Amino acid sequence: MSEKLKLYHNPRCRKSREALNLLTENSVKFDTVLYLKQPPSKETVAWIFDTYSGSSDDLIRKNEAVWKENFKGKTMSKETLVEAVIEHPILLERPLLITQKNVILGRPLENILIYLQH
Repeated sequence: MSEKLKLYHNPRCRKSREALNLLTENSVKFDTVLYLKQPPSKETVAWIFDTYSGSSDDLIRKNEAVWKENFKGKTMSKETLVEAVIEHPILLERPLLITQKNVILGRPLENILIYLQH
């Protein structure tokens, strides 16, 4: 696999750690993006939302307090979801495996396995 990969990772998240281990155990070369320490640019977040093949809602962590306090129950467009993630990076679901052309949500982890098998 010669494609450049990035794993959007939060070390405190069990699923994120599992994705990191899965990639490492399969000798996959990737860059780790600690997106809570170095939040992605608005352009990057917009690209993630535009590129992801599922629902934009899948990319949002709705159990976070900041979501419940500020956004729960509101109808939000993709653009307003991007703005919410820019303001509160913790809202970005993880783990995300980013390729040059795809965004793979590692929930369930099998999504990453399926990508690796191609």
